[in-house]
Amino acid sequence: MHTDPTGSARPTVVERELELRLILSPEHGVPVPARLTYHTDDPYAVHVTFHIDSGHPVHWTFARDLLVEGVFRPSGHGDVRVWPSKAEGRSVVLVALSSPDGDALLEAPTPQVSAWLERTLRTVPPGTEGGRLGIDDGLAELLAR
Repeated sequence: MHTDPTGSARPTVVERELELRLILSPEHGVPVPARLTYHTDDPYAVHVTFHIDSGHPVHWTFARDLLVEGVFRPSGHGDVRVWPSKAEGRSVVLVALSSPDGDALLEAPTPQVSAWLERTLRTVPPGTEGGRLGIDDGLAELLAR
């Protein structure tokens, strides 16, 4: 976190623009520009914004741990599932999203996703997220009473 001139901490944002592929069939996919965003003031979550032809970006938020684990092994259930795979000899991460509006299967290049995740993990190491939210301070205050 950075400190502004008043001494209060400002959240850090870790972003990455990349191109995903929306998988329409085993043989066909279309490119989808996307932005991965991580905010230190929301340390457990990652945010993905897809820019689809609709003119309105589509936003999804899910646990950072789910994406970290999904790079290595199948992870998640329900609305968001993530798992590693290969496409044309390249390492990819597949992300399956389900909503009342429909389902989508997206393919992301593993090296780009991993590099971005590493930046988020350096910014807020695993296990330190609670301190970012002031939960530890609040809990200590409650217990001290």
